[in-house]
Amino acid sequence: MSAPTLWLQISAGRGPAECEWVVGQLAPRLIRDLSAHGLTVTEIARTAGEHGGDARSILLRAGGEKAPEIVRGWLGTVQWIGASPYRPHHGRKNWFVGVAAFAEPGTDLWDETAVRIDTLRASGPGGQHVNRTESAVRATHLPTGLSAIAREERSQHLNRRLALARLANLFAARAESKTRADTTSRWRQHTRLIRGDPVRIYRGEDWTPVGGDR
Repeated sequence: MSAPTLWLQISAGRGPAECEWVVGQLAPRLIRDLSAHGLTVTEIARTAGEHGGDARSILLRAGGEKAPEIVRGWLGTVQWIGASPYRPHHGRKNWFVGVAAFAEPGTDLWDETAVRIDTLRASGPGGQHVNRTESAVRATHLPTGLSAIAREERSQHLNRRLALARLANLFAARAESKTRADTTSRWRQHTRLIRGDPVRIYRGEDWTPVGGDR
């Protein structure tokens, strides 16, 4: 069985540029920590912030044995305490970002070997043109249950090709819909950042952990 793989999103939520700075600073620290615990971590997407090196959002891919257990200690709100790197006279000293995990979206590959072909008796108008053979074809993709029927051609071979083409289109539409849903789910995290009860707290430019070593 393959090792679990997760997508981790570090998000500034709706916070100001300082939160984007925290995201940019936190990402390499998170990567180092997960890598030290044996996970393979790569950055797969980044939404740039207002300043160079900062990020509104960073998406990481983390895989390895016990990945869900290892990343659990990072999930939630992360707080950094310090003066704004852009507004040194700003009174606010507490900046919050969020870390969320998602199961890696499945990559259901189109595979005709996973398709069952059933022949059906085609229906049509009466008279000499009625199709009395089992030339209609239903193609069913077994892993997903998607199916498509073709019955308009008199040739079973042509109907088979047509049914497979229709099934492939259904499969592609399903995959596209799932991708959009996965993307929407990740972006919703930007509005769910809770400023309180942080799972990790750091202080100052040297990012000293607060509340014990991490």
